Amino acid sequence: MKLNTNKTELLWAGTKNCLSLHDGSFPCLQLGAVLHSRVRVLEVVISSDLSVEKHVSRVSASSFHYLRQLRRIRRSLNSDSVATLIHAFVTSRVDYCNAVFAGVPKVTTNKLQRVLNAAARVVTGTRKCDRGLSQLLHTELHWLGVPERVKYKLSVMVHRCLNGRAPQYLATLCVSVASVGSRQHLRSAARHQLAVPSYRLSTYGRRAVAVTSPMTWNALLTQLRRPDITTAAFGRFLKTVMFSEY
Repeated sequence: MKLNTNKTELLWAGTKNCLSLHDGSFPCLQLGAVLHSRVRVLEVVISSDLSVEKHVSRVSASSFHYLRQLRRIRRSLNSDSVATLIHAFVTSRVDYCNAVFAGVPKVTTNKLQRVLNAAARVVTGTRKCDRGLSQLLHTELHWLGVPERVKYKLSVMVHRCLNGRAPQYLATLCVSVASVGSRQHLRSAARHQLAVPSYRLSTYGRRAVAVTSPMTWNALLTQLRRPDITTAAFGRFLKTVMFSEY
């Protein structure tokens, strides 16, 4: 294989303190690629400090662009057609690779939540000053909030890993407490919880999939963590529990 320098981006990632110590001078790598402050991986923009603010801003800008276009033709479409277009151009962008939003500050997810709020107003034909937006989202449209969507994605992914329906590189991250010899006597082993690996920084290490996935799984109800539940039933049960919490 030959490296295509026109499509290769180089990124030095680390904490802001670590990057400031180098003062912009990093070890030279003979890759023929230009050093960037942020790169795009599978359409997800990641900055050098591993933040996703640029990606969230990009998703919000493109989503609001399509929402403005849909508002112009809203009167010519019925509710089902508008909901289909909203899912194709807006909510699918918010849900794409949303597992990277696990552990990010709430101020970041609030930007995406405003996108969902605006999309709900377009579907229902309500205005920004109208009240009852939460009821429209949860009761009528049956939409979860952005943090709940991330939690749902991670929970379903862990359930697939535990049932052998996920890639091996993800399944190895989900280690049951009962399988750890020194922890088999703990109550968490009987509750079908997962072992959470240690991490150093809450802003970086805690956001890793190996940490956020078991933490999200352990926070679920004990009934949801039963190994005899199928993936389809697990998804329905989890959504019911989430909507009941509103």
